Amino acid sequence: MWPRRRSSPRASRLRECIVEGCGLGGYNGRFSLQINPQAKVVMSMKIAVIGGDGTGPEVVAEGVKVLEAVAKIEGFSYELTHLDWGGDRLLKTGEALPEDGLEQLRKFDTILLGAVGHPEVAPGILERKLLLDLRFGLDQYINLRPVKLFPGVETPLKDKGPDDIDFVVVRENTEDMYCGAGGFMHKGTPNEVATQTAIYTRKGCERCIRYAFEATQKRNNPKGKRLTLVAKTNVLTTGHDLWWRTFQEVAPDYPDVETDYNHVDACCMWIVKNPEYYDVIVTTNMFGDIITDLSGIIQGGMGVAAGGNINPEPGGVSMFEPMGGSAPKYTGTGKINPIATINAVSMLLDQAGQTAAAERVMSALMQVTATKMKSQNAGKMGFSTSEVGDLVVDALV
Repeated sequence: MWPRRRSSPRASRLRECIVEGCGLGGYNGRFSLQINPQAKVVMSMKIAVIGGDGTGPEVVAEGVKVLEAVAKIEGFSYELTHLDWGGDRLLKTGEALPEDGLEQLRKFDTILLGAVGHPEVAPGILERKLLLDLRFGLDQYINLRPVKLFPGVETPLKDKGPDDIDFVVVRENTEDMYCGAGGFMHKGTPNEVATQTAIYTRKGCERCIRYAFEATQKRNNPKGKRLTLVAKTNVLTTGHDLWWRTFQEVAPDYPDVETDYNHVDACCMWIVKNPEYYDVIVTTNMFGDIITDLSGIIQGGMGVAAGGNINPEPGGVSMFEPMGGSAPKYTGTGKINPIATINAVSMLLDQAGQTAAAERVMSALMQVTATKMKSQNAGKMGFSTSEVGDLVVDALV
């Protein structure tokens, strides 16, 4: 299906809201952060904090600063445990995280992660240990990526504003080519063969698709609730046929949600040309990885984008993080942008059922991007890393 152009008069009212510093709840749920359809209120949170590598500890410090301030205002309690997992630990001890790392994390309600990537560690090692292994081991089967252009933030798309760039990507997070199934034969020879197998299960597809339908219902887009499946059924005719059939079989359980389908290449084109078309996208792990990075750029860059690795089941432990890398060249300079990490804190609060706190943080964040910051680029913000955190704290009240 080719997207249709649609418009809405929300942009000017949103800008008025941000300048006035008001909350977000008055927009028929459209701007509500209640994306997670299965969130339960956690009055006292146990939070594991993994600063990670490079500038990760610096941006996490600002996220924690905002968390501390909003907790005092909204009246909830939390307990932080800082874990030194990452590249420095790997270089000192030979392990990025302890052998019982997963068991340690299962004792927490949620995780706040800074950044992964150390210049002295070969690419792929830390990513496997601190990202993929945790996602798989904690069964964080949803990767949730809100794509929202904040007021005052530049986008590379001509004539597009906050009213146009406001959708959510639900990415399956524990299957596809990321399972590590495959290998080499005759490696290093002219006859070398390499395989990398994509694995999809009915359970994996269905639980992700149902989450996406429920998120679409809760998001309650006043322009109409629409869920778009993104795949490549015309080429990947077995694994993506399973996704398609599951989507079709689950859809009748959600009659108030309009269903839609895009091939992944068409989706990438329309994200650039007509991002206002999308409400919620659900997609596979590999395609979601690509779509969300493209979407991160149109919302202002990786200094703004945040994501959650979600286990929505009772007792599940989720992890929230900024989408930017560790940016080692900026380490210790005070130039890195903490907005994405503060965005991740808002998502963390929403997952914990602290909706008022989540919305307060988001409103403050958008007030700062709209009225204070010169740019979202590192070193060009007009403020230091810690000063941006202070601005958001000041805007909470």
